[in-house]
Formats: sequence, C-alpha cells, structure tokens
Amino acid sequence: MRLTMNERRAVARVMAERYRKATKKAKGRMLDELVALTGYNRRYAIALVRGHGQVIQVGRRVRLVGDLRRSLRAPPRRVYDPAVVGVLRKIWVLLDAICGERLAAILPELIPVLEKHGEIALDQDVRRKLMTISAATIDRLLCGERDKLKLRTRAGTRPGTLLKYQIPIRTFAEWDDQKPGFVEIDLVGHDGGAGCGDFCQTLDVTDVASGWTETQGVINKAQVWVFEAL
Repeated sequence: MRLTMNERRAVARVMAERYRKATKKAKGRMLDELVALTGYNRRYAIALVRGHGQVIQVGRRVRLVGDLRRSLRAPPRRVYDPAVVGVLRKIWVLLDAICGERLAAILPELIPVLEKHGEIALDQDVRRKLMTISAATIDRLLCGERDKLKLRTRAGTRPGTLLKYQIPIRTFAEWDDQKPGFVEIDLVGHDGGAGCGDFCQTLDVTDVASGWTETQGVINKAQVWVFEAL
C-alpha cells in the first residue's frame, strides 16, 4: 500500500527521533527500512532524519529547529507579470472588452498589426506570452477589470428554454463554414438607455463565410415585423 505524503513524513519523524540515539549499524538498518516504506531516495531520507530536531543558531536571538511536521513551499512562479497584464488590458479595452475566448483567438493576428502602427511596443518575452496565452488565463487575469466595466440590466435578449440546448453557440473563431448562407442574426435595441415600452430595433443579419451584412429597421420585436424584415 502506497503511503500518503503526510503518512511518509510521520514515519520519517518517528524514525528521526530513534535515529539520533541509534548506533551506526542500527542507523543503516533504519535507513533501509525508511526507504522501503516511503520510497524516498536514500540521500533524501538521510537529510530528513538528520535535519529533524537539529538546532541552528542564527545570531543571538534566532534559533532554527528542523521540524518534519512543517513543510515550506516555494511561492508559485508568476508567469504573467504586470507588463503582460498591462498590454493585455490595453488590447482588451481597444476591442471593447470582448471575452477571453475571442481575444485569445485574435491576438496572434492583432498583435503584429498593433505593433506595425505603433499602438504597442513589446519585448520578445511579453510578445511570446501574449501569442500563446489561453482564453481561461485571459479571463482570470482580467476578471477584476471586467467587473469594473460591466454593464448591468442592458441586455434585451433572454435565452428561451425550448431551444436553449438545441442551437449551437459558436464564436467567430470556431466557424469553419466556407459556403455562403450560414448567418448570424441579432436584434439591436435603440432604447436610449431605458428598456421600458416599445422602441425601434435594427435586425442585423451577417453571412459568416463572406462577412456580408444586411440590416433592416423594425418598429419593435414582435414576430410579425421580424419575419417581414427577414
């Protein structure tokens, strides 16, 4: 049976207390037993049993005591430093705060264009990280900024329960239809910031393959006017 990390450290701690009092021959047998039980490398096992309980004096007031009940972990290495986040936020704001999935898809094409026109200046390390950053990491790094810019109660479209799980939702980077005729359709409300009552809408239909867009004004969202516009 394989021991857990806590169980292995508990075994090493008990062994260390016996190890200091044992003879040289007994210490060898104890190390063999410890390596067999825990799977530790022999050199590492020796360091553990020797270090537990060892006292090191640092200056007059500081005493360091080895304790296998505590473990020190190095802080996680930060891959995306403030320089990367700063440039990422600038590009994200330029694109009207789009989602991480769309931003990750367009970054490899957009960064050379922004550099060419002097909008951003990147060193090689920052550029490499932005070229390979994932959508999930983008959303994590910008979550605080997204909350600051979030608009509330402005969306006029609500998902219907009947077709909610039957109609596939795809971003622009996931469309691979080369044949014209696949379209994205949406209504844009001209409510002036107040969503109460009737107001004009613009029906927007975009062909995915060609990018061709047709728009048509309707007096409200009633089915009869939307179908007529289509």
